[in-house]
Amino acid sequence: MNPAEPEQEKQELVRVPVVREEAWVEKRIVDTGRGVRIHTTVAEHPCRIDESLFRDDVRVDHVPVDRIVPLEQAPATRYEGDTLVVPILEEVLVVERRLRIKEELHITRTRREERHVDTVVLKSEQVSVERFDEHGDTSPT
Repeated sequence: MNPAEPEQEKQELVRVPVVREEAWVEKRIVDTGRGVRIHTTVAEHPCRIDESLFRDDVRVDHVPVDRIVPLEQAPATRYEGDTLVVPILEEVLVVERRLRIKEELHITRTRREERHVDTVVLKSEQVSVERFDEHGDTSPT
């Protein structure tokens, strides 16, 4: 070193290598030999039905009346208890016009209960799944 020159530090260049890793990914389909088999069966079993059913029976009676009434007093349909009374009107010619009640229909409804018993067939499915492992063995689930 020269004494007249200021002392300079010597710098050494250091090199640091930079490393980068890369990954290579590949996919492929591999047959493992595994699978499933599904079995379904249908079972039928009888089911008994026992229910009450209602039925209305109607009886119609023709009741002769043969009564003359004024036009403004024509009877209307009415109920007498469980019986529906329907007047049947007819015009008749006399010196004056009058209504004559020719007949009435008396309609009675009776309700009766009867048992209905029957057997019907109902179906239900059962399912079993059979799995296969890599060695071809099967195990039901």
